[in-house]
Amino acid sequence: MSIWSRITDALSALAKGESLSAVFSHLRTPPERSAGFAIAVIALGAKMAKADGRVTRDEVSAFREVFTIPQNEEKNAARLFNLARTDVAGFELYAQKVAAMFGPDDPALCDLMEGLFHIAIADGEYHPAENDFLQNVSEIFGIEPRKFKALRSRFVPDAHPDPYDVLGVTPDMSLDEIRAVWRSEVRESHPDRMIARGVPEEAIKLAEKRLVAVNRAWEEINKGRD
Repeated sequence: MSIWSRITDALSALAKGESLSAVFSHLRTPPERSAGFAIAVIALGAKMAKADGRVTRDEVSAFREVFTIPQNEEKNAARLFNLARTDVAGFELYAQKVAAMFGPDDPALCDLMEGLFHIAIADGEYHPAENDFLQNVSEIFGIEPRKFKALRSRFVPDAHPDPYDVLGVTPDMSLDEIRAVWRSEVRESHPDRMIARGVPEEAIKLAEKRLVAVNRAWEEINKGRD
């Protein structure tokens, strides 16, 4: 059964009166977690869209870059997005459900944050309200501030990002310690690892951006230590 078929099943549950947040409780293990990941990105992406008060075509296109939506499933995806956007439940409830679904320190939560960052900057602007939203979500996910800063520096087009921020390390760490962090980031970006933790194959595209950023950061730090 495809991800979108499982999302259709989730919508059927909604039609029977089950809340969207309750749907997450049925999506704890693979392959259900892949569907849960997709639903989480749609739901939190819809909530984030309300943060800056508008949903742009670029943001919709950015979601399509992360998830391939079959033409016959577009209505289901749109229905889920609109439902999440108009639902009275706050984004905190969605984030709490997602955190419970994956568990503390699960790398999939950082994968999900990357998807949200990707959507947030799609219109060429990173709104302060979007930053507040994403920071609050990361706190609910239990992501450390330094890790959030690293994720942000990989996506938000500020001035040239500090390579230490990109890797989530500090200048006082030894080169061997920094190398270990870099290798860990590269290892966690491997497609097999990502699929194993419930990330849909489509979302693995984000790992390419991550790898470019962390490899560039490592090269800068390593060269600067010579």
